[in-house]
Amino acid sequence: MKVGFIGTGSMGSLLIDAFIQSGALLPEQIRVSNRSPEKPLQLAKRHPGLTVCSSNTETASQSDLLFLCIKPLEFKTVIGEIKDRLETRQIAISITSPVQLIHLESSLPCKVAKIIPSITNFTGGGASLCMYGSRIKEEDRQLIESLLSYISRPLKILESHTRITSDFSSCGPAFLSLFMEKWIDAAVEMTGIDRRTLNALAGEMLLGTGKLLTEEGFSPEELQKRVAVPGGITAQALALLESNLNGLFYQLIQTTHDKYEEDLAKLDAAFGFTINRPRY
Repeated sequence: MKVGFIGTGSMGSLLIDAFIQSGALLPEQIRVSNRSPEKPLQLAKRHPGLTVCSSNTETASQSDLLFLCIKPLEFKTVIGEIKDRLETRQIAISITSPVQLIHLESSLPCKVAKIIPSITNFTGGGASLCMYGSRIKEEDRQLIESLLSYISRPLKILESHTRITSDFSSCGPAFLSLFMEKWIDAAVEMTGIDRRTLNALAGEMLLGTGKLLTEEGFSPEELQKRVAVPGGITAQALALLESNLNGLFYQLIQTTHDKYEEDLAKLDAAFGFTINRPRY
């Protein structure tokens, strides 16, 4: 099986590194192309045997699975380049959340899917959000999820839930990291403890908390109750957080959805669609 990647930016490169590191793919199975040549050449140097193609059309024509790792407003142009080089047997996979399956199926002759990865996939953890077009057969789904299972937990979702699930699986690591950063900043300033110690401690805490939520079956509410003794330090601090965070997460969801819908409207216009979609 040959697997192509158009776009080798942050997430495209991460997926390639993760697939090779996990043993899911050999470098010889991978073809890549990018708007600028620097990153593909770096990937080829890092993974001898990986093929750098001279154009997107070359990558598309040589791939059984083709990952489209490009920005939303680049899709119309790239699809225009590659559509005549794709066959019905091939599978094109977008990793860009606002790009809809209907956009892809209306423009490409091949099978299409949408996968939303996460930076956590580099460690073999986290989820991959999976959505499938109408031409995808059961054996295609199994092939895609078998590949993704090397680096993540594949999770099939409704396309209408793309944004909110991505908030947790893909944006979540950045949101939690900001929380950790501000907490550590305050601790270093107020107590003089060294930052490296707290960075390591925070990482171990997040790792252990994730296992309690996934492997041990705790809900967030149950976990708080297990840690916080009534009248104790943790309970008092939780009350402080509760009062200060009230309403914040509604604003967070509104912010991510506003940006998503802005990009979606531009894509609908580019692909010639007029669709009235529900907000959430």
